[in-house]
Amino acid sequence: MFKPEEMVRIEVITLNRYKDSLLTYLHENGMVEIRELNVKIAQKDSPNEYHRKAASYSITISRLADFLKAYRKSSGGGIKEFIFPREKARKKYRYEGIERLIKDVEDFLSTVEPEIKAVEGKITATQTEIERIKGDIAILELLSALNLDVSYLKSTDMLEIVVGTVDRNKFKPLVEEVTKATENRAVIVSKELKDKVLAVFVFLKKDYERANPILAKYSLERLEVPEGEGTPRELIAVYEEKLRARKEELESAKKDAEMLAEKYYEDIVFYQELMENERDKSTVLPMLARTNMTFALTGWLPRSDVPKILEGIKRVTNGTAYINIREPTEEELDEIPIKLKNPGWARPFEMLTEMYGVPKYNEIDPTPIITFTYSFFFGFMLTDFMYGLIIAIIAALLVKGHKKFNDGTYKFAYTLLISSFFTMVMGVIFGSYFGNALDLAGFTVPRVWDTFQDALVVLQLALAIGIAHLFTGYTVGFIVKLRNGETKDAVLDQLSWMLIILGITFLFLAGRNPSLGMPGKALFGVGLVLFILSELKNGALAVLLVISDFFGFVGSWLSYARLMALALATAGIAMVINILVQMVWGISIGPVPIGILIGLILFVGGQLFSVAINALGAFVHSLRLQYVEFFGTFYSGEGKPFQPFRAKREVSELEFEA
Repeated sequence: MFKPEEMVRIEVITLNRYKDSLLTYLHENGMVEIRELNVKIAQKDSPNEYHRKAASYSITISRLADFLKAYRKSSGGGIKEFIFPREKARKKYRYEGIERLIKDVEDFLSTVEPEIKAVEGKITATQTEIERIKGDIAILELLSALNLDVSYLKSTDMLEIVVGTVDRNKFKPLVEEVTKATENRAVIVSKELKDKVLAVFVFLKKDYERANPILAKYSLERLEVPEGEGTPRELIAVYEEKLRARKEELESAKKDAEMLAEKYYEDIVFYQELMENERDKSTVLPMLARTNMTFALTGWLPRSDVPKILEGIKRVTNGTAYINIREPTEEELDEIPIKLKNPGWARPFEMLTEMYGVPKYNEIDPTPIITFTYSFFFGFMLTDFMYGLIIAIIAALLVKGHKKFNDGTYKFAYTLLISSFFTMVMGVIFGSYFGNALDLAGFTVPRVWDTFQDALVVLQLALAIGIAHLFTGYTVGFIVKLRNGETKDAVLDQLSWMLIILGITFLFLAGRNPSLGMPGKALFGVGLVLFILSELKNGALAVLLVISDFFGFVGSWLSYARLMALALATAGIAMVINILVQMVWGISIGPVPIGILIGLILFVGGQLFSVAINALGAFVHSLRLQYVEFFGTFYSGEGKPFQPFRAKREVSELEFEA
């Protein structure tokens, strides 16, 4: 707790014939982050033909999976499926090397791919034909305004016939120019259609070349006249029959696709996952170094996993491997990957830390601290027992349903569940149950403070919490810098603010206990001197930075007033909803008390909206107080997250003899 997992460097050299087995072992166990080897006496490794095939087949299978997924009958879904998702069944595969895996995939694709592609091609072709027919019908609908035999609108050996639409304001000059260019040898039939004009131009072949640029000049939108004989209305009936037949063909093809999805989808996804993992596995090959007989790799792993990794590597290589485990050097501190290490009750809150950035290897992990402070701030801002209860019920269901997956939903729901406890506690302290609903209903509600009547007290509480939070941050920073040997920075940058905060606290308490006044002034004065000394290293800018940084601290402290502001906002919105309900409650139409129904709808809907909007505000502003005010006192978040070389398994399980 408070420190990342201890990491060590591992270096391995073994024979080339164990490469695939060793990489598969490391990939399936996911405990080592492989790093690139920088050597001059050996050459870089590279993917072989089987790895390249794996990448190619991964793309092919993904396309097949996407096609079948669109026609797979859905099962489950809805709110219940979201809260209590089902685990995907895993199919086992006996891994005997990449060559054998590629052979199995090729055998599978040789059977499945032609079937799927045939149906896919039929669906695509039919859909294209349907769209073409729909386009032809749309054109025929336009041509129906002319009521001419469609066969007359086709060019002949002597005549060039153009059908199209043009803007109404362009039609007259278009006709004039075409008539002039063809010396009155053009026949034009037209029909106005709202802001467009539908026109048929008939030219002699020899005149077309002169008329065509004019048609383009006036942006004539040409229409491709459909094949057939008869009036447009007569042909529409013919084309609609064609459309019906093609739609029946499409439905038949889709049913074939559904049958293929039922038959092959799970196998497709299974082989897709196998290929994607092989492709992922091959990405580390350029990081390795090799000779004709051997290869070498290096990486980082947690110290606690060393015994298991050593035993596994020796087993995979039959003991013919050189393995070196060493401690990180000072020069490698910034390169060490960070794996957070916290007790179970704080582990889901690592998500909040990682959203900002993980600590450096020589920094403190703030997760245990923000587990409490984030949850408490959330509860202080929401400050309503019933709101906390609603959030707790929803969060508890999500935690129960997603715990086995340990996914983002589980971690987020867990943070809300802990935060809801503080919300309910603060709701009891402030006597808030759907705001002042119980007070309006005539109940006597016990409370320590009233959010509105004791707003000044709430502000004082918020500022006191803020100064304590900042003091904690500077203290943590002081400890970290002392531990890292940065004594001067610890005293000037961290201790100075600690003394200033203690001085402010003592001076405030001196109002009740005057004996604290002198120690308060002394602490504040010493802290201010140390703070000024820390700014002198900035040279000519020292005076400006003293003013800027001091008022920056004051601004950070006052930022905690948002605790009071959001508490007031929550109570205010709830109170407005309750007043509106009270106003409509007594309305009735004759003997029907319709106001009760409207009031209940308004109360339930309004309060649920208030829960959602205020919970969102509490979530965002609680994070801001951590990320901006608190982390700004000691934390960089510039560490590199631990990214182990790990297989992603959802539907497959590799049986592998290490």
